[in-house]
Amino acid sequence: MDLKRVVITGLGALTPIGNHLDAFRQNLFAGKSGAGPITHFDASAFKTRFACEVKDFDPKQFLDRGTIRKTDPFTQYALVAADEAIADAGLNESSLDKNRIGVIIGSGIGGLNIFQQEVEGYIAGNKQPRFNPFLIPKMIPDMAAGLVSIKYGFTGPNYATVSACATSSHALIDAFHLIQLGKADVIVSGGAESAITEVGVGGFSSMRAISTRNDDPATASRPFDKDRDGFVMGEGAGILILEELEHAKKRGATIYAEIVGAGLNADAYHMTAPHPEGEGAAAVMTLALKDAGVNPEDIDYINVHGTATPLGDIAEVKAIQKVFGEHAYHLNISSTKSMTGHLLGAAGAVETIASVLAIRESLIPPTINHFTDDPEIDSKLNFTFNKAQERRVKYALNNTFGFGGHNTSILLKKFD
Repeated sequence: MDLKRVVITGLGALTPIGNHLDAFRQNLFAGKSGAGPITHFDASAFKTRFACEVKDFDPKQFLDRGTIRKTDPFTQYALVAADEAIADAGLNESSLDKNRIGVIIGSGIGGLNIFQQEVEGYIAGNKQPRFNPFLIPKMIPDMAAGLVSIKYGFTGPNYATVSACATSSHALIDAFHLIQLGKADVIVSGGAESAITEVGVGGFSSMRAISTRNDDPATASRPFDKDRDGFVMGEGAGILILEELEHAKKRGATIYAEIVGAGLNADAYHMTAPHPEGEGAAAVMTLALKDAGVNPEDIDYINVHGTATPLGDIAEVKAIQKVFGEHAYHLNISSTKSMTGHLLGAAGAVETIASVLAIRESLIPPTINHFTDDPEIDSKLNFTFNKAQERRVKYALNNTFGFGGHNTSILLKKFD
């Protein structure tokens, strides 16, 4: 069958480096770090006492009292970012067929805040079963997608994806495929996360997955640096509007970029560690290229998973060199997690937005906080260290990998 073409017509971002798209864009290209001391709770007893929090966010500025009372912060973040993306795309038009508009928004963890609060309350109350009646709907990861659809009356495909740090990339890829197949005209898609809690920070800390550079949080996220010591937890939401090309053209929508390919696979190797030779990562990039009918030499930019973990960064670099060969030295590569931190389930969507902006602005966002080359990583590769670089980007690849061995790669193309 003839597959439909899929374009991106709206963007919404609520991140540690900007509470809306324009602020995110400015700070992304300026190389601003979103890291700082944790303010969501007293972290003084924790090994890691900093994170990339969303700053100066007051849900009362965006949401009514009833919605705030019934939702966990991750859902609030999704609602706000979705509002921005929907407005950006002009999806408020009454003439649109809402039966053909879907919502797929994922969260890797869901309502960790409300879960922790209710368990604490249960124990403090001598284990008397007095639970918030909204505990379950506030906690479950699909509630962001559900409430966006309810707010706007979008009655197309509606669900959440969950695949750890690959969650929102899987959401975008599902949306891409459904539109390709003609199952929907438009899908509001992305991810949201709010896991900077005692349980969230404590859990990742016990795994030794996150940085402990408490003396200098702003430089703690150091992808590909010799002295990297783990990722920095982030939070927020990224929402994109995916739309069938002819539908977008008919209504005169702004087209940011086109999605031309996607890869999905599994490492099938380890619960939390990547394959040491990057085999799954290499295979998933190859799948995305094949899906689009694009050669490795056509790619200009890769927004890498790049978490600043000792094993993960090396494995991803090996994968890139395996797939791209000599062309790897002509690519721009960058990890925007060096600025935003790791938004877990929302990472893929926020980094897809960053990739779209790189295409639109002809500017590569930097990998900040590079101080010392790692002898195990080829220093001849262009990691766009510390400063944005001008470059016309026709094709950009965005990688995300999740605990459990979940791998995704999304291939974007400049629309003309």
